[in-house]
Amino acid sequence: MKLTIINGPNLNLLGKREPEIYGNQSFEDFLQVLRTKFPNLEIDYFQSNIEGELIDAIQRAGFSSDGIVLNAAAYTHTSIGIGDAVKAVPAPVVEVHISNTFSRETFRHHSFVSPHAKGVIVGFGLKSYELALQAFI
Repeated sequence: MKLTIINGPNLNLLGKREPEIYGNQSFEDFLQVLRTKFPNLEIDYFQSNIEGELIDAIQRAGFSSDGIVLNAAAYTHTSIGIGDAVKAVPAPVVEVHISNTFSRETFRHHSFVSPHAKGVIVGFGLKSYELALQAFI
């Protein structure tokens, strides 16, 4: 099974940015843990701080992967375009967030992705990605 993880803005700073919220591990290091833990999965990875690049990645993966694990980060709450991209592709999408977005600022309580996602996982730290992968298995 081929799955694609797509991360949005500022997630390239995991391990450095607000460790009290996001932890001390880089996503690249965590990705190696996931690949070891799920050897039967082909896991592709893409990260960008640019909204259009994320839409392009969703469109590519949406027609070539069996599923997408998407953490659109702040774009979750602002991007109609990302929500439309998720709606437009046949691959199912699981939306993930490292932090519990509902315990944070009010603007983070709304998602343009959720209405089109297979499911949503929030608040379990990097384990949210592991749970999303398990949802596809």
